[in-house]
Amino acid sequence: MYVLSLCLFLVSFVFSNHHLKLLKKKNSSSFCSENLSIMSRFALAILFCLLFVSTIVRATDVSYCDNNEEYQVKVHGVDISPDPIVTGQPATFSISANTDNVISRGKLVIEVSYFGWHIHSETHDLCDETSCPVAVGDFLVAHSQVLPGYTPPGKYSLTMKMLDGHKKELTCIKFSFKIGLGSSSSVADM
Repeated sequence: MYVLSLCLFLVSFVFSNHHLKLLKKKNSSSFCSENLSIMSRFALAILFCLLFVSTIVRATDVSYCDNNEEYQVKVHGVDISPDPIVTGQPATFSISANTDNVISRGKLVIEVSYFGWHIHSETHDLCDETSCPVAVGDFLVAHSQVLPGYTPPGKYSLTMKMLDGHKKELTCIKFSFKIGLGSSSSVADM
C-alpha cells in the first residue's frame, strides 16, 4: 500500500510540475520540446511504478478443488507478497472472497506440496486471519509468516479449505507459489 501511494505521489508530482512549466512557457518557442521532455518523464514515472508494484505483489492463478461444487464462499483471487517469496523474510497471502451468509467462526486448513510430495499441514482459526463475524459480501483473509531460511527454493502447491464452525466445507482452492533464495538469519514456525 505504501509503495502504491509513493508511486501515485511521484506521478502526481511529475504531472503537477508539468502543468507549472506549461503555464510559465506557454508562449515560449521551446514549448514543444519542453512539453515532450516533461511528458516523457511522466511516462517513465508511470512505467517505473507499474513495474515496481508488479514485482512486489502479483495476483496468483487460483482454482477450486472441485469445479462442480457450489461453494458458499466464492474466491476472487489470491495475492502473494513478495512474489516470489524470500525465505527468512515475511510473506503475506491475501485471499479476496465473497459470501452470501454470515460466518461467525471457522478454520483454514492448509496443505502444502513440493514437487507433488505433501510436505506441510497447518490449521488456523479463521477469526485470527480476518474479522469475525464475517459479514455478507466481500471480505479478505490475510495470513503472514516467515518461512525458515532452510526452505528449498522452487515451486510449491497449496490447497486451502475454509470450514465453518460445524466443520462444513465453505470453499476449497488450489494455487501455486514460488520461493526464491533468501536470508537464513530468520527462522519461524511454519
